[in-house]
Amino acid sequence: MSVNYTKVIRTQTFDPWWNLAVEEYLLNHVGKGECILYLWQNQNTVVIGRNQNAWRECRTELLESEGGKLARRLSGGGAVYHDDGNLNFTFLARREDYNLERQLEVILSAVKSLGINAEKSGRNDIIADGRKFSGNAFYFAGTSAYHHGTILVSSDFGKLSRYLQVSKEKIVSKGVASVRSRVVNLSELSPSVTVDAVADALIKAFAGVYGCRPVISDGSEEIDTEAVNKLYGKYASWEWRYGQTPGFDITLETRFPWGGIEIGLNLKSGKVISSKVYSDAMDEAFIGKLPDVLAGCPFSFRNLADRIRDNFMSGSSREMAEDIAAWLEAKAGRNPD
Repeated sequence: MSVNYTKVIRTQTFDPWWNLAVEEYLLNHVGKGECILYLWQNQNTVVIGRNQNAWRECRTELLESEGGKLARRLSGGGAVYHDDGNLNFTFLARREDYNLERQLEVILSAVKSLGINAEKSGRNDIIADGRKFSGNAFYFAGTSAYHHGTILVSSDFGKLSRYLQVSKEKIVSKGVASVRSRVVNLSELSPSVTVDAVADALIKAFAGVYGCRPVISDGSEEIDTEAVNKLYGKYASWEWRYGQTPGFDITLETRFPWGGIEIGLNLKSGKVISSKVYSDAMDEAFIGKLPDVLAGCPFSFRNLADRIRDNFMSGSSREMAEDIAAWLEAKAGRNPD
């Protein structure tokens, strides 16, 4: 099905829990043949990926003591810092109307119209002048999907570095010295660029790429406030943002080309009775399945590896599963079991 109706919604609040609640509401209510471009901003916020350990990714006490908020999104990937110098975008559509190349073209065309040469880098980033100004993540649920990301316009990199805790393993794997060294504000490349200018450019590019004039609103007519308030309760809750992080009997941690992973295991009578898996991998669904897969497994590194292989022998997550299984087997070689 081709998109024949487009809409732009730009919320007026800087509350991350409300904005994420609206995003999920729109995901659940996007229509057939429709594509929504949702533009939103948060203030002094760290947003972590679906499967990340809040305490490992963010200096949470410092953030909250200085009036900031921690939020957790539905999609996978890593932690990001949002302030009013950052513009967030979300493309929402039914699965049959979801078109990543088209969506990325909107971002690239918009930025190029502002006199800045932008290009896609790897799977998830958009760069200019060799540095990242936009990180992207993706989420699929039922019949709908979204692609969202950040656009750094005039963000406070001092606070970004202050609140985000980047692991040494991640720094080494990316070959960079700091968070600051690999990101750039668009205003650094073109001083006249503002958040509003970027938003206007995105709307124009959205109309051009999709070939139809979008309806533009603040969302007040499109959303059911009562339904969004219920979702807000989830996003604002301690359980969703932090989750239970019990003390583990065994903690395993490493980094692969597709992301870092930390596995915490609780054991009883030689079996895994519970586990928690943290990761900044983009495939949040795969990471989310691992605790159930490991439950009840007689503990040994080889048994864990076999259990993972047996459950992910086919499908898009097979290579990630094989990486984890091979890593566990290597540990078995160093720790005979």
